[in-house]
This record gives sequence, structure tokens and C-alpha cells, in this order.
Amino acid sequence: MIAGVSVTTLLLVLIAGIGAGFVGYAVGASSLISYPALLAFGIPPVLSNTTNTVGVVGTGIGGLLAARKELKGQRTRVIVYALIGLAGGIVGGLLLLELPAEVFEFAVPPLILFSSAIIALNPRKKAAARDAVAQALPESEQGEQAARIANESSDGRLHDPWWLWLGVSFVGVYSGYFGAAAGTLTLAVLDLGKIGPFHQINALKTVVGFGANISAAIMFIVRGSVYWPFAIVMCLGCIIGSAIAPPVTRHIPENVMRAAAVLTGVILAVKLGWSTYF
Repeated sequence: MIAGVSVTTLLLVLIAGIGAGFVGYAVGASSLISYPALLAFGIPPVLSNTTNTVGVVGTGIGGLLAARKELKGQRTRVIVYALIGLAGGIVGGLLLLELPAEVFEFAVPPLILFSSAIIALNPRKKAAARDAVAQALPESEQGEQAARIANESSDGRLHDPWWLWLGVSFVGVYSGYFGAAAGTLTLAVLDLGKIGPFHQINALKTVVGFGANISAAIMFIVRGSVYWPFAIVMCLGCIIGSAIAPPVTRHIPENVMRAAAVLTGVILAVKLGWSTYF
């Protein structure tokens, strides 16, 4: 027993964390596994969400370390989008903690359906396909296209469209409040802005997500709204799951993983919606 929790329960939370880390790497939807798992262990909805936010921070650290090469040459953009993510996470976290718990419980089913729809739309694949088309263009056209999307000039100033900042701000708030499939949503928003090739916006997605998660997590910790035994074990599980995912997912068709994540989200939304609304 650790802090009143049996070793068996902690092992089950660890397994859930491994699954969340795996799914997070595969389709960007770790919370579709970790959040309902915490609910199943008897943690109230808001405390489950805050504990989950702290638990999945470890995956963001690994993602940032892995994305250092892609973030090179984007110093100003990285700083700006990290700050937007931080601010959004604070706002989302405040909404979660200050609004009545019933508001969150009523919002979760549609938020899960929303995240499932984002996964089904597969913006990651669309962004990668756009890059593949660009690579097939003649070199002269590639140069012209690169010039069009190079919005961070040599003087370090940023010229990204204003609406893109608003979109990323919304994602930051969403991440701090709930965050299921927030990474996939961030990627979709950044791709709409056409600010760079897929590998660069994928790295920026990690910056935004980590900024939002870390600010929300710090707020939840300061406010004492974290169930630490589960948060620590969940974090370890997420790190393990995200580490073992790459070699395993190479042998699983992406469409199969994506369909499973969408189906899981829909079933979970219906289940939670039924228990909440009826």
C-alpha cells in the first residue's frame, strides 16, 4: 500500500499510463485513455482531469527534446507560441477550477466528441501530404513556396497572421481546460496558417501543448488539486508508452489506430453523456 492505494491499483494506473502514452504518440489522444481510466478508479471528474494533466507532462518533455532540430531557426516563433500556450493553459486551468464542477461534467461528453472528430479529420496526414506535393515541385517553385511560408524574417520579427494567434490561444485554453486531442487540433490550426513544412509545425505543436500543460499543471499543483500517487505513476506510464510506441506502430496500419481512437472516443462520450444527462 502507498498512501492508502494498493500496489495492484498502482499497477493498473501504470498500465493505463502506458496505453495513454502509446495512443498519444500514435494519434495524439492520450487523454482518451488516461482520463476515463482515472474516473474508473473512483477519482471525481475535475480531480481526474487535473491529475491527468500533471501525469501527461512527461510526454511533452520527451517531445521537446526530440524536436530540437526542427525548432532550430524559429527562436522568435518558439518563444511567442510557448507564451501563448502558457497563457492559454492558465486561462483554461482557471476555468476548470473556478467554474462549478457540474459545468465540466456537462462539457466533457461534447468535448470528447469534438476531439474524436478532429482525430477522424486527420490533419496530420493532410499536412504531410501537402509537404509531399511541395517536394515534388520543381526546385524553382519549391524556393518560391519556401519564401511564401518563411514568415519569421532575418531581423527576428514574426509576421504570422493575427487569426493564427487567436486560433492557437483557443487551443491553449482548451488544453488547460480538458485537452483531449489538443495536439491534433493545434496541428490543424498551425497548418491552416501555412507557416512552415509539416515537420516544423509538428514541432511547434509540441511547444504550444507543453506550454499549456505545464502552466495548467503548476496551477493545479499550487491549488492542491492533484492526486499524487496516480499522477506520478501515470507520468511514468506515459513515458514508457511513448517510448515503446514508435517501433510497435510501424507494424500497425495508421487507419486502424485512428479508427480505434475515434470509436473509443464516441463510446466514451455516449457513456459519460448518458450518465451525466440522464
